[in-house]
Amino acid sequence: MANGNARTSSGAAAGAAGTGGAGAVYGLGLIGALVYFWQQADGFVEYVVAVLKALVWPAYLVYEAFSTLLG
Repeated sequence: MANGNARTSSGAAAGAAGTGGAGAVYGLGLIGALVYFWQQADGFVEYVVAVLKALVWPAYLVYEAFSTLLG
C-alpha cells in the first residue's frame, strides 16, 4: 500500500511542477495591467476600480478581443 501512495504523491508533484511558468506570466501580466489601469484612473474610486480590473485582467482581455472581432 505504501508504494501506491508514493506513486500518487509523486505523480501529483510532477503535475504541479509544470505550472510554475504560468504563475510567473500571470504575475507579470498583473503588474502590467495594474500600471495600465492605474494610469487611466483619475480619482480615488477609479484607482480602486483599477486594482480590481488588474486582478481580473484576463477577463477584460478576452472581452475586448471578442468585442473587436465581432464588431
